[in-house]
Amino acid sequence: MQKAVQIARYPRLDTVLMVERFIRVHSGEFKKRKLWESLPKKIMYQTFCTIVDYLLSSGKIAVDKERKIAWIYNPALFKKYIEKVDLGR
Repeated sequence: MQKAVQIARYPRLDTVLMVERFIRVHSGEFKKRKLWESLPKKIMYQTFCTIVDYLLSSGKIAVDKERKIAWIYNPALFKKYIEKVDLGR
């Protein structure tokens, strides 16, 4: 059973997109805290953590063994493999 997390503020779409773009450009360069500090626009750390949690759960980013965040989402590759009849759905 998952523990319910109380979120004080939900991020706006433009903020989520800004974080996504920044991670795509700087994939694998930063750990979480340094990534937050390097964003082009300052946001609250709690909001940033909410965005990172969302991106992790949606399979768009991953964290490596050094705790650096990398962009892994590739819709073109996904489409290529989902259309193969020999793969199960």
